[in-house]
Amino acid sequence: MAHPKMFEDDDPYLLRVRKLATAFPESAEKVSHGRPAFYTRKVFAYYGGSLKDDGVWVEHPHSLVLLPEADERFALLADPQVFVPAYLGPSGWVGIDLDEDTDWTEIGELLEVSYRLTAPKASITQLDSS
Repeated sequence: MAHPKMFEDDDPYLLRVRKLATAFPESAEKVSHGRPAFYTRKVFAYYGGSLKDDGVWVEHPHSLVLLPEADERFALLADPQVFVPAYLGPSGWVGIDLDEDTDWTEIGELLEVSYRLTAPKASITQLDSS
């Protein structure tokens, strides 16, 4: 059974994330588990996430789930906008709730880190040369 679609195509936060994420070399978008996923050979970001809190699923529909540098993860988790997403959290991924106060420069930087941690070397070389 396919996952239900868990996003709106005209979501303004998704549109901003999409613009940033698809600017990287060789990046593309697909729907995975009902959510937009941005990838090269591996996924480097998902739009939307969830977590399990005391056995109850809590959705974060306007969030970005990505892989930060290991040493940055703990600093990020000190921010109340950041959460440990279900399934990917144990592998070091974090979720960041997006709202009208989001620092989009920081989001772009975090997306680039996640991209660099997952993209093929040739794509990273292409990014560095542009």
